[in-house]
Amino acid sequence: MATMVASVGIAVKTLMSILACVMAASIAYLLVVNGISTCFAPRDWWMHVALVDFCITIAIIWAWFVYKESSWIIGVAFLFLLFWVGSVATCVYIVLQFYKLSPEESRKDPLYFALARREKGDAMVHRRGPSVVTARIILSALACLLLGTFIYTLIVDGSPFQSKVFTPCMIATLTDIYIHVVVFSVWVAYKESSWTSAFFWMVLLVCFRSIATCAYIVRQLFYLSPQQSVSCIIFSKSNRDLQSRDPLLVPHSDV
Repeated sequence: MATMVASVGIAVKTLMSILACVMAASIAYLLVVNGISTCFAPRDWWMHVALVDFCITIAIIWAWFVYKESSWIIGVAFLFLLFWVGSVATCVYIVLQFYKLSPEESRKDPLYFALARREKGDAMVHRRGPSVVTARIILSALACLLLGTFIYTLIVDGSPFQSKVFTPCMIATLTDIYIHVVVFSVWVAYKESSWTSAFFWMVLLVCFRSIATCAYIVRQLFYLSPQQSVSCIIFSKSNRDLQSRDPLLVPHSDV
């Protein structure tokens, strides 16, 4: 059983490494063929939709990074990297989290320890962040923003399935967005106890991207009481239940 659990961590680490390389190649292709300035053409309505989608995605990833890291200077630097290299930064950071795991953590629950903040001492202490209610409002507003942008663009610019839409910049942006969809899908698979439910949400993520991501997070937030920390949604229910009972499920800073 321990070998099987450890192999999950190896598989995720390998997958993230491959995705980082794919995105790096996509960025290199964009810079050589088109230049990044073309991504901000004022009349490219579908590019605007993709950029809103992209920004919502990196905002969610950055929120997890801020939970994990204690330095705001590092947080700002990572946000800059997310904006310019997107999923390359995300995937490399995730791979680094797996490399930080001790052999015991890799055998016990690598996904949990890669997601969790490393704490000093013998207990896990959650930082004080936005309230559960505030987080629900923010994520719902972001989903509505993207949905509204999509509907408006559909009205003024027609179908997104036009040849003029798929510029090198759009292809690179969509590549980044869908790599993040894979990242979120791995998280959903970790959180959901049922493969049917996990598959359902993965399909929604592929079809609706950040809208589905926000909807899933809001759904998870409704499982929390207003007194709980928002960071509790990062973990599966079984891991949350075990945190207070199993000393091996406490990430330390000395590994």
